[in-house]
Amino acid sequence: MKVGILDQSPIVSGHSAADALRETIALAKLADELGYHRYWLAEHHAIAALADPCPEVLAARVAAETRRMRVGTGGVLLPHYSALKVAEVFRMLEALYPGRIDLGIGRAPGGELRTAQALARGPGGGFQAGAERFPEQVAELAGYLERTLPPEHPFARVRVQPEGPGAPDIWLLGSSDYSGALAAHLGLRFAFAHFIGGEGAHPVMRDYRAQFRPSARVAAPRSLLCVAAVCAETRERAERLAKSMDLRRVHMARGVEAPIPTLEEADAHPWSEAERTYARQQRARLVLGEPGEVRERLLALAGQSRADELMVLTITGDYASRRRSYELVAQAFELARADPRTRAA
Repeated sequence: MKVGILDQSPIVSGHSAADALRETIALAKLADELGYHRYWLAEHHAIAALADPCPEVLAARVAAETRRMRVGTGGVLLPHYSALKVAEVFRMLEALYPGRIDLGIGRAPGGELRTAQALARGPGGGFQAGAERFPEQVAELAGYLERTLPPEHPFARVRVQPEGPGAPDIWLLGSSDYSGALAAHLGLRFAFAHFIGGEGAHPVMRDYRAQFRPSARVAAPRSLLCVAAVCAETRERAERLAKSMDLRRVHMARGVEAPIPTLEEADAHPWSEAERTYARQQRARLVLGEPGEVRERLLALAGQSRADELMVLTITGDYASRRRSYELVAQAFELARADPRTRAA
């Protein structure tokens, strides 16, 4: 089972956004050594807890600092942008790091409504088309990247630079049946965000396989399940580390804009009974425990959803425990041993 990392570049309380980005680079270099297969960077806008609104920029730096992993986005929020511009950016990345680039695309706003409106503001003060054009945008983007736009398309003769023999792998991201059905219809790879959609992943991903229509770009269904996880030497330690995310989820539910709480801040928070109940409910979308327990739970989720790959999202109240969690997951899956490139190195 191949395992990757989704990094949202969390800003832990007491640290700056620049600190969070430095931690992303350090974690990516560590992940490359540990044998992780992919490293994806998320796009979020105007969120106090997350530092990266430009995953395509950060992906260039991560790819430059690593040697083995595939690097990409999880994902570029396509309704905000021109399909042609995204194609140019990722053709550039593919030219710089051939055979290592993934383009994950999503349709979520990635922030609150006002910010989404500001991103959509076009020339003359008008607004670009939103998520309702997403299927058309996805098809157009794939056509630009792979030079497969039909002759009757108005931009079929547009030359997308830099030209080259390869193209990034396209993944459609989602947390609902809409994205799974669209990926199947267009013949795209599909990644489901279990950390958002929870157990809804299983029927959506099974339907994706059943409905998949082979395309020139992907001959057979290919799916990935992204799961939030906290791994520690003991279950008790993992339970304690998860308290930072418990409070972060409470903040999100209450509309509180704040960095990721430290463990000390989570301990000091005056928890109401309603907040404790909400946090317990949200843990259904989190895998936690010691390495063997986390491995078995992740494999069980992958089996239930028939996922080809796993991806792990870990956020804790300090960067050291986040790094340690990824180290323990890599050891549990024996990633370095399983990767022939690591053995050769």
